[in-house]
Amino acid sequence: MKNIILGMMLLFVAFSTQAQETQGTAELSGAKKSKNAKYEFEVNGNCEQCKKRIEKAAFSVSGVKSAEWNMENHLLQVIINEEKCSVLDVKKVVAKVGHDSEDVKATNEVYNKLHGCCQYERK
Repeated sequence: MKNIILGMMLLFVAFSTQAQETQGTAELSGAKKSKNAKYEFEVNGNCEQCKKRIEKAAFSVSGVKSAEWNMENHLLQVIINEEKCSVLDVKKVVAKVGHDSEDVKATNEVYNKLHGCCQYERK
């Protein structure tokens, strides 16, 4: 009887160890994409019109759950589903409506079409 109980305990420990190793391997094999990833990055703009335009552009990207641009510090805070989009996707769309970020710049043509109060000092 003792041998049966001891054998079952050893079997249980073996399966538990294997399950933990499999889980750890899955986590290390590739970065899991978050459905609620938070990012913050600078986007140039000046006014309330800019805020509306930037946020509308960001929300147009499939996978963006939240987008809020702060006029004072020029930071766009987004929450995205990384399985559907990336931060670069958001930056590209924001640039298409005339607003520069560090990585992606708006074309001169689009920038020049912005209202006078929206034309920020470009770097």
